[in-house]
Amino acid sequence: MKPTSETELAEMIRAADGPLCIQGAGTRGLSCDGDVLDTTGLSGVTLYDPGALTLVAGAGTTLTEVEDLLAKEGQRLAFEPRRLNALMGTSGETTLGGIVATNSAGPARIALGNCADHLLGVRFVNGAGEIVKNGGRVMKNVTGYDLVKLLAGSHGTLGVLTELSLKVLPQPETEATLAITGQTSAEAQKMMALALGSPFEVTGAVHIPGGDTLLRIEGFEDSVVYRTGKLSELTGAEVSLQGEASRARWADLRDLTMFSGGDADIWRLRLKPSDGPDAMARLQPGKALMDMAGGEIWLEHQAGDNLRSQLKGLNCDAQQIRGQGAERFQPQSPALAKLQSGLRAQFDPRGILNAGLMG
Repeated sequence: MKPTSETELAEMIRAADGPLCIQGAGTRGLSCDGDVLDTTGLSGVTLYDPGALTLVAGAGTTLTEVEDLLAKEGQRLAFEPRRLNALMGTSGETTLGGIVATNSAGPARIALGNCADHLLGVRFVNGAGEIVKNGGRVMKNVTGYDLVKLLAGSHGTLGVLTELSLKVLPQPETEATLAITGQTSAEAQKMMALALGSPFEVTGAVHIPGGDTLLRIEGFEDSVVYRTGKLSELTGAEVSLQGEASRARWADLRDLTMFSGGDADIWRLRLKPSDGPDAMARLQPGKALMDMAGGEIWLEHQAGDNLRSQLKGLNCDAQQIRGQGAERFQPQSPALAKLQSGLRAQFDPRGILNAGLMG
């Protein structure tokens, strides 16, 4: 099924007599039982006001189309949504719906927030086939919920996104990357925390075990020169890349191209940054990337081996991104599971939207 309008989508959901698997371009490796409901037909930019820093587009609109449009006005999606094609081995075009449904954000999240922080409004169709939107008619039994925050990261389990309103920001005039080589994970975490606690507005802080620790600064050229000098004095890191070379390096980090190919499972850990080195010591992964100053770790792990047992005692959300043999999402506490079940019952009373995907 591939609806081309919100009304058509609502009719399809109302007529469904079994589970539906909501998919955009299929670039993020998510799968579930049920008839596939393809949302790529709900595409197109319906409003773009550069002066108001606002863009409204269909959920099936590709990230490439949006980025090309914004670039003409010197603007961008500042939260750096990830393209996971290299990591997942997929070939489709990342869509806005997939970005919002997974609350995707890249290294800039540490300074500028995630997708939900830049999401101004949503329209979607719930599991009863009702059209829901912000600021207008809302479902009687969900009035009072922050729909933007609920839908971002819900992986299609509460509703099928149809239209999204996003805040955009100016593209920085230039940027620079500072690097230091040979640090342990513990040393890197402390250095990244020091940099992020400084007044020099770091917008990226990552560590590649066995390689470099990288810091990014963006802005007007004179400001970047001044701040990189001060940050170098503070941390000992030296400027290694500037301008387009720096942008290209952080695009690779954003899209996790270092994990392309291979048959190892890929996991994402979210935890307290200061616990990052402990997690790395316990797991001793192959390839790994410590993002968010250690608060988000992407790593390879032996195929079929559930790493959660090795992280006991750490307050850590471990999600399997690529691979088989483990529960994809972190098992929830009874209290959280009860809360999620209650929300699903209100938004999707028949339990047909991406059933079983998040527990």
